[in-house]
Amino acid sequence: MTDQVSMQDQIKETVSNNDIVLFMKGNASFPQCGFSGRSVQILNSLGAEFVTVDVLSNEAVRQGIKEYSNWPTIPQLYVKGEFVGGCDIMTEMYESGELKQTLEA
Repeated sequence: MTDQVSMQDQIKETVSNNDIVLFMKGNASFPQCGFSGRSVQILNSLGAEFVTVDVLSNEAVRQGIKEYSNWPTIPQLYVKGEFVGGCDIMTEMYESGELKQTLEA
């Protein structure tokens, strides 16, 4: 039980201590799924400096982030501690210009 609590704490710490965090499959240099790759492309095109967390390297993180956000899919984007959404939401926000504003806020 304590492992789960500490995983939530670790996730909260990562999200709190970095302005932009992308929980994804793989990493920015080598995404392991199309949605993660698309998310990285969007952030790169906006010139965002972001941290990635590879959920494939740790099953506890993979489960923990879904519980943390109450969101079932990966990737997940956090900006300044707030959950923004997954790839579809990021894409919509990117196309509308809203994501750029969110990242610059």
